Amino acid sequence: MRIRVSHATTYAYRRPAEGVIQVLRQSPQDHDGQRIVSWRVEVDADGFLRERRDAFGNVIHHFYAEGPVETLTVRATGEAEVEDRAGVVRAAPEPLPPQVFLRQTPLTEPDAAIRELAQAVQGGDALGRLHDLMARLYGAMTFETGVSDAATPASAAFASARGVCQDYAHIFVGAARLIGAPARYVSGHLARRDDPEQEAAHAWAEAYVPDLGWVAFDAANGVCPDGAYLRMAVGLDYLDAAPIRGARRGGGEESLEVVVRAVDRTCQAQQQ
Repeated sequence: MRIRVSHATTYAYRRPAEGVIQVLRQSPQDHDGQRIVSWRVEVDADGFLRERRDAFGNVIHHFYAEGPVETLTVRATGEAEVEDRAGVVRAAPEPLPPQVFLRQTPLTEPDAAIRELAQAVQGGDALGRLHDLMARLYGAMTFETGVSDAATPASAAFASARGVCQDYAHIFVGAARLIGAPARYVSGHLARRDDPEQEAAHAWAEAYVPDLGWVAFDAANGVCPDGAYLRMAVGLDYLDAAPIRGARRGGGEESLEVVVRAVDRTCQAQQQ
């Protein structure tokens, strides 16, 4: 599948903000089954945009505004060719050993209910147990927007039995670590044929399976990611892989608008 993505994030401040810094993780990378055809990250305010890699191997951009800012739009656009590898991720940048991803964080820390979920998992091998975990989580939660935010921990989302893809990923990661599987949070895009216009990027999880490697699990949809998923960044939780995080001085009240469009260009071409 050839996926075309346009991801725009616009900040507006009641008063000019100073010292604006943004950290962007919006640049996908090549690995087996994913080839970046073209990609561009740009900011519409005067400043410095510098690229580097973080400790997880993600490509990140730091933006520093030169002066006061009233509005700021960060836009990432590009195309990638993605193949269905049944969720298996190989030849991606891996600067850290899998064991690092056994560490829980405040966003993934399991409570008694998540521990009970992990204890109920069945399956003859590591891969089977992870598939069973995904199926149980998918059945236990209802996808609902507006009931959680970036600071909602896995325990709170699981207790409410409602949430978005970020919540499903945090719960899956926390529970997978309990059953001994290194697991990490993944941010990216999902090209939905029925809904190309979206209000946010997507998120899922990856878990390490001996003799197989990293395998992706999208518990929010109850499937392993296929050729419709474009992988962007990974980390211990959302904070390590967020598409955009920043800081500023002043500015007063802030408004935020996110517009995401992820399109299957292969399907479009066939329809023309």
